[in-house]
Amino acid sequence: MKEGKASRTAQYMALFRALETTRPPGARLFGDPYAISFLDKGLRNATRLSKLPFFRNLVERIIQHKIPGAFSSGRARTKYIDDLLQYSISNGDIQQVLILGAGFDTRGLRLGFLRNIPVIEIDHPSTANLKLNILKEQLGKLPGNIEYHQLDFNKESLDDMVSWNPIDFTKPTTIIWEGVTNYLTASAIESVFRFVSRFTGGSYIIFTYVHKMVLDNPEFFHGAEKLLNDLDKIHERWTFGFRPEELKEYLNRFNLALLEDKGATEYRQKYLPKNTEKGYEFYRVAFAKKRK
Repeated sequence: MKEGKASRTAQYMALFRALETTRPPGARLFGDPYAISFLDKGLRNATRLSKLPFFRNLVERIIQHKIPGAFSSGRARTKYIDDLLQYSISNGDIQQVLILGAGFDTRGLRLGFLRNIPVIEIDHPSTANLKLNILKEQLGKLPGNIEYHQLDFNKESLDDMVSWNPIDFTKPTTIIWEGVTNYLTASAIESVFRFVSRFTGGSYIIFTYVHKMVLDNPEFFHGAEKLLNDLDKIHERWTFGFRPEELKEYLNRFNLALLEDKGATEYRQKYLPKNTEKGYEFYRVAFAKKRK
C-alpha cells in the first residue's frame, strides 16, 4: 500500500460486494448497500449499470480477465465468513466482535444479528480515515455500536494499541481477520496470534490466508503469476502464506483449535454450485476456537 493512500484491493472487494447487491434479492448471496460508497466514480457508474444484464455480463467478463476467479471467490468468501460469524454468535456467548484490518468491511452495519453486539474495527490509518469520512457523509454520524481504531500491523503491535484503546479480553469475542495475513511478515502474524490467544476460552477467530505455494510457485495456479505482478505494481505485494497441512499445528501453539479450513474451490461450490469460474483456488478461509 502506498503511504497515505487507501488499499486498492479493499476497493476491489467493495466493488464485488456492490455488484452482488445489484442482483435481485432472491438471487444474491448477501446485500451491502454501503459498498458502492467506497468506490471511485468509474466503478460506481459500472456498478449502477450492472443492473442491466448485458452490462453485468460485460463487467464480470472484464473482472475475470483481469483477476481470474477473484469475483466469484470474493462473493462466496464474504457469505462464508458472514455465516461463520453468525454461527459463532449463535453457538457461543459472544459479547463483542473484533475486525482486524477492516478495510471497507461493513458487517457491523449490514448484518442484523450484530445490531446489539459491540464491534471494534482496527485498520491502517490511510484506509480507516477514508472509510470514516465516507460513512460520516453517508450516515450523518458514525454508528453507536462500532468503535474505530487505527494501526499499521507491520509497524505497530496490537499490544501497543490496547495500551491507549483498552479491549476487554475477558469477554468471549469473535475476531475476523480477512484479507490481511498475505501482506504481513511472519513475525507480525505471530504477534497477532499471540494477541488473539489472550482472549478468554470460547472465543473464535475467522481469518483468510493464501497457500504458500502460490508465492513459491505461482505458475501452478491459474492466473496467479499475472495477479502477483499486478499487486507489485500497486505496491500491495503478497509476502506470506501458510501450508494448509501445517496450519493446525501452528494454531495449537496459541491454544487455538482449528475447526474449518476451506479453499476457494470449496466455498465457491458451497455457495455458487453452478459457477464455473477458475482461479483463486489458493485463497483460503480458516475458522478456529480458543480452548477453554
